[in-house]
Amino acid sequence: MKIRKQIVLFIAAMMVLFSCIPDRAKAIGQEKEMNGISAQSAILMEQRSGRVLFEKDAHTKRRIASITKIMTAILAIESGKMNDTVTVSARAVHTEGSSIYLKEGEKIKLRHLVYGLMLRSGNDAAVAIAEHVGGSVEGFVFLMNQKAAEIGMRNTHFANPHGLDDSENHYSTAYDMALLMQYAMKNKEFRKISGTEVYRAPAAPGEDWDRVWRNKNKLLTSLYEYCTGGKTGYTKRAKRTLVTTASKGGMDLIAVTLDAPDDWNDHIAMYEYGFNHYMMAKVNRKRMVKKVRDSFYRKNIQASRDLRYPVMEEEIKELHVKVYLLRPQKEWKKDESSIPTIVGKAVLYLGDKAVDEVPLLYKKSMSKETDHSIWNVFHFLGVGSDG
Repeated sequence: MKIRKQIVLFIAAMMVLFSCIPDRAKAIGQEKEMNGISAQSAILMEQRSGRVLFEKDAHTKRRIASITKIMTAILAIESGKMNDTVTVSARAVHTEGSSIYLKEGEKIKLRHLVYGLMLRSGNDAAVAIAEHVGGSVEGFVFLMNQKAAEIGMRNTHFANPHGLDDSENHYSTAYDMALLMQYAMKNKEFRKISGTEVYRAPAAPGEDWDRVWRNKNKLLTSLYEYCTGGKTGYTKRAKRTLVTTASKGGMDLIAVTLDAPDDWNDHIAMYEYGFNHYMMAKVNRKRMVKKVRDSFYRKNIQASRDLRYPVMEEEIKELHVKVYLLRPQKEWKKDESSIPTIVGKAVLYLGDKAVDEVPLLYKKSMSKETDHSIWNVFHFLGVGSDG
């Protein structure tokens, strides 16, 4: 009897052991899959949530070259001066490195300069933008660092608007640059410019032909069908730097590489890893409030949007939603105008960690809806759906 009990315990132990092997083997396989990343620093981030799906030395400060121009572009767009006419200075014209061949005294719309900045990486355009938006290059650099602090780029310092190696105090990290791109991609005009393959600008003074700029981002133009935009960079000291975005199956990703000899393939590998191993979990905004039993709220609240978060298959079981509501006050029943607009929140948890939340709004005219099981609340959007 004792021997039989020991055998049963042994079998049970082995079952537990072998039940862990697939997940561990899968994890090891994923690690090997990403070992070929050539970059000294790299990161893959989901755009909306900011969840980091892969990273390699992502918090080390490094030179960043022309991906600096993402900050220059978003500040120009946010300035509200995109239709302004800029007079090009001698300082702008004589900026070294990549150029859109501006002429001193030339008058050109700020919008055209931003396209030339992002598509052709014009250093002359960067200085012209900085002088117009910031009053001077130095004033614009102050705005760049102010915005970096606002975004949460804690390991970043800008010394110029273009990324040239003319200062020892110009650096960032892969993580910080992903934060910057995440911020910039919230802007509709930035998304349009970043994702433009070819742009036509008016001819320079004395020229017969309009300027035609083709995007240097090969992932966008030819190499990766899911790429939606980005910015290239290179200097002798920074080496190759690259920030790109891609969308597939309802999921939007950001990839950053610093000092990457094989950056195009690095980005493709990271994107394929992200799209193959993660999916977007969605809690429908209408269904999340159907679990509310309180008679005061049950027919009268709504969420402003769905809850979403990127997860791996094995994490699905760890997802759950909690609804938090204010305690109804007596005066609310007598005077509906005294009820606050926001009466609570719905929070999505991955295990014990809150990963997304949405305000719950009071709305008198909501119609009655039937209850649904938890299995109908979660929808997992794979490749080829919802996108």
